[in-house]
Amino acid sequence: MTTRVFALTAVVMFVCVSAFAMCGVCGPGHEGNKEAKDMFSHVAGQAVVKDGVKEITYDQFMAIRKSGEKYMLLDVLSPDSYDTGHIEGAMSLPLDTMNKMTAEKLLSKDSRIIVYCGSFQCTASTQAAKKLSGLGYNVLDYKGGLKEWREKGNKLVSEN
Repeated sequence: MTTRVFALTAVVMFVCVSAFAMCGVCGPGHEGNKEAKDMFSHVAGQAVVKDGVKEITYDQFMAIRKSGEKYMLLDVLSPDSYDTGHIEGAMSLPLDTMNKMTAEKLLSKDSRIIVYCGSFQCTASTQAAKKLSGLGYNVLDYKGGLKEWREKGNKLVSEN
């Protein structure tokens, strides 16, 4: 009788442990996914607010990129500039065409958005972030833009 109780207990424990491991409730995989989902929020919480916009550094931008978390990267420069060279994964949404209707076509309200333009001196990304934030989107402004991206040794991709 004792052997049967022990065996039954062992089987129940094995099944419970297996179920928890398979569903991802415990273990390193679950923590990594939570970290990836929270990186944008974490960075947004640390971002410096200038001119009413959350600005992020290159390192913060890279932390979001490396996390595997989904976000939308928007190049807010002209279509010609985008075609000449943009950061891999970026979509073109030029500042001068940005309005409620064009934003709604490309973005959902729960999107996490990073905008960029040419450099620290370029104001297009700040203006775009203000517009999109005003429309209710969650936006971060990568101020270093194309110039800093290249200076850090990264390549641009082109449509040509």
